Amino acid sequence: MTVLDEIVAGVREDLARREQHTPQDLLRELVAGARPARDPMSAFGAPGISVIAEIKRSSPSKGALARIPDPAALAREYAAGGAAAISVLTEERRFAGSMADLVTVRAAVDVPVLRKDFIVTSYQLWEARAAGADMVLLIVAALDQETLGGLLAEATELGLTSLVEVHDEAELARALDAGARLVGVNARNLKTLEVDDGVFARLAPSIPEKVISVAESGIGGPEDVAAYRKAGAHVVLVGEALVTGGNPRQAVADMIAAGGDT
Repeated sequence: MTVLDEIVAGVREDLARREQHTPQDLLRELVAGARPARDPMSAFGAPGISVIAEIKRSSPSKGALARIPDPAALAREYAAGGAAAISVLTEERRFAGSMADLVTVRAAVDVPVLRKDFIVTSYQLWEARAAGADMVLLIVAALDQETLGGLLAEATELGLTSLVEVHDEAELARALDAGARLVGVNARNLKTLEVDDGVFARLAPSIPEKVISVAESGIGGPEDVAAYRKAGAHVVLVGEALVTGGNPRQAVADMIAAGGDT
């Protein structure tokens, strides 16, 4: 069993508990009364680089990273630094996240908010939208093609923008076949947790111009952002470097400056 398989198994167990506590019919009522989702795509497609700044307490590869007792305060610092969107990890077991973090962050900032989790059922899309998410992560490696296409279509119907994550050429082809408009290339293989710093540069030429590309993982500072921008990235998603660096507002601003078009 791979690391990804283990994470998804835990996600399904936790999901079953939440479904018992909060029926999907209740989520539908909450979504019906929610304000429209924010669309991040115009900001992501603007000149220069956009930063998705992440609320991230822990990871399977590094363990505990930061306590983050006040995710709303951190989100406000990210937004003040110029982050185009805030990513909130909601997976409980390996990332120490929660849906409560998502609700708290949504109330604190006006920029789009991404629910970053291992989404495998439509219930999680409704859950995300009811909590105020504008975006969701769909990981190609965790989904068969039929499920990927179905979740992507349903997310669109709910007004959610899907960040479709890939790790290699075959997964990129599947993402594009499913209709992805926002593709994240993760340098970290979720099955082994190994990092391949060259994967974005290899895949970038195969990403159509009309598709917005996001570089994920392995971003330690402005120099990495500049390299990803040179390789064709429109957006970078950064977590660890921001939660451990000590000055998240300035760190976001520095990354944006490093990725500016000249």
